[in-house]
Amino acid sequence: MSDKISKIIIVGGGTAGWMAAATLSHMLSGLDYDITLIESEQIGTVGVGEATIPPILLFNEMLGIDENEFIKETQATFKLGIEFVNWKKLDHSYIHPFGDFGIDFDVRPFHQHWLSQRAKGMGRDLFDYSLMVQACHNERFMRPLRDQPKSALAGINYAFQFDAGLYAKFLRKYSERLGIKRIEGKIDSVKQHSETGFIQSVTTDDSRVFDGDLFIDCSGFRGLLIEQTLETGYDDWSKWLPCDRAVAIPCEKIAEPIPYTRATAHEAGWQWRIPLQHRTGNGHVYCSSYMDSDKATDILLANIDGKPIAEPNHLRFVTGRRKKAWNKNVIALGLAAGFMEPLESTSIHLVQTGLARIMSHFPHEDISQADIDSFNERTEKEYERVRDFLVLHYNATERDDSEFWRYCQNIERPESLERRINQFAEHGRILSESNDLFGTASWLAVMYGQGITPKSYDPIVDKADPQKVNGVMEQIYQAINNGAKSMPTHMEFIDKNCRAEIIS
Repeated sequence: MSDKISKIIIVGGGTAGWMAAATLSHMLSGLDYDITLIESEQIGTVGVGEATIPPILLFNEMLGIDENEFIKETQATFKLGIEFVNWKKLDHSYIHPFGDFGIDFDVRPFHQHWLSQRAKGMGRDLFDYSLMVQACHNERFMRPLRDQPKSALAGINYAFQFDAGLYAKFLRKYSERLGIKRIEGKIDSVKQHSETGFIQSVTTDDSRVFDGDLFIDCSGFRGLLIEQTLETGYDDWSKWLPCDRAVAIPCEKIAEPIPYTRATAHEAGWQWRIPLQHRTGNGHVYCSSYMDSDKATDILLANIDGKPIAEPNHLRFVTGRRKKAWNKNVIALGLAAGFMEPLESTSIHLVQTGLARIMSHFPHEDISQADIDSFNERTEKEYERVRDFLVLHYNATERDDSEFWRYCQNIERPESLERRINQFAEHGRILSESNDLFGTASWLAVMYGQGITPKSYDPIVDKADPQKVNGVMEQIYQAINNGAKSMPTHMEFIDKNCRAEIIS
């Protein structure tokens, strides 16, 4: 390959491919780069209903996307958190909200003051101090009041729920306006350099050859370049996250969409519900060692709101990641890089952070092994932290009503997760690590929501005047409660700002 990186080939479309195309076409605009995306309509994409997390706002902002236009074109709704039903135990639910609990004061975390009050038989439930939780319960939404930093409504954090297929089309239009070349074709063969093993070109089944200097593999689970060609290897995390199948099906919308995603635990897995403007996305993630596909499909169909509008889509996967996300001159994104089941809506975010790492390590000249190693180290840490957070949901449970849940209770936790749980269980400590995707509020919501109760709390908080603490806690609650009630309903906000056209 040449010293100068000038030709970039994106293999595969879908969400990952077109996110890559949009990012590269925007960031490299005006520079001397030739960017081509190759995809085949013969090869379906995994995309069903997609839920996201708040950093996607930064992605849209980076691209200069008008949010209301984006929402209309993707039939999107707003998302303030995820409701977990039947995870701790049957007939129990809690919401993992986007955003903090209360406000830190007296130089101590808010939840430490809450733990102190709880130990004394005082105060309210933790989730009463979350603006996002209260808004979810009341099905309300508005964008944050950035110009009123002292208002509780300044702390609104949100993401989106949208149609993944429409999202890919939206980004395709964006990318093609900036000069991305899309090639319709199925890749038939790959040519490597005889000495270095670097990819030199790909050839489609109609004999067209496309040479490149840098290849972005967005070919999904099969990993056409990263695995089938370079044989990079895969870290299988099934012992921690045993679900390996999913069945998805959209249904008719029978009620106005709510501003949160719902994850309902079943006998051997869980079901997602993602409400969009025009329909509802549903899916059942399950473990094939404890349930067959027919039963999984029956459970899903028995627990959807409306009439199915498509045939069930069956998926197979192995939770884990490639041993190297960047190998030689190939960088894998999306499902080609690894699969973290959609429990906490991290799939699109991992594409987003992968693209951020590509740009921060971008090989303007010859590809550097130091950059490859740095990229892979950061990717590995990110995937491991997401893995730990997902394992927490399964392992910290009181459910013992099925063989699957008994297995989950006895999972040998990764050491990094064991340390986090022990720190919280002892003294309520949540010590974030650098570049953690999930911050203190997220770990607090899920650990407490799943039934992990600290034995004690930070004794320093008891130095504060109890009456003052009680007063501050009540003021925080009232501000949150009043703020949530003052919001328009979710659909009032959408109707006023970004109602999509009805599509069949």
